[in-house]
Amino acid sequence: MFRRILVPIDLAHPELGTPSIETAVTLARASGGSIRLLNVLPDTPADLASYVPADFDEQQRRTAQEALEIVARESGLDAHHVSVVVRQGGVHHEVLDEATAIGADLIVMSSHRPGKRTYFLGSNAAHVVRHATCSVLVVRR
Repeated sequence: MFRRILVPIDLAHPELGTPSIETAVTLARASGGSIRLLNVLPDTPADLASYVPADFDEQQRRTAQEALEIVARESGLDAHHVSVVVRQGGVHHEVLDEATAIGADLIVMSSHRPGKRTYFLGSNAAHVVRHATCSVLVVRR
């Protein structure tokens, strides 16, 4: 069924990622597939670049990588069925690019309940659903 499952995780709100991770693990186990945990770091605004250390982006990447590795270990899947990656840029663009890069056949992501702001601006989940070339499962709490 689903062999390569991409799971974007917002490390700033790890509680939101729990339902999507649990869902992805269940699907991966049922199909003998694997999951790829993804965290997307925002680009550092140019006007802030002079106020942060020169290796700020690398420090952020390293911290995110370590946090994702902890999540991967706690997922309950063996190391051969879970991997992690940190990307930097716009969330929905990076999710779609990573899905393409790994040949994902499913993206499982959590989403907030829609609010007035997302009806006008759209959410990352909505962008991914509209533009993904694979199936997308949006998990709500």
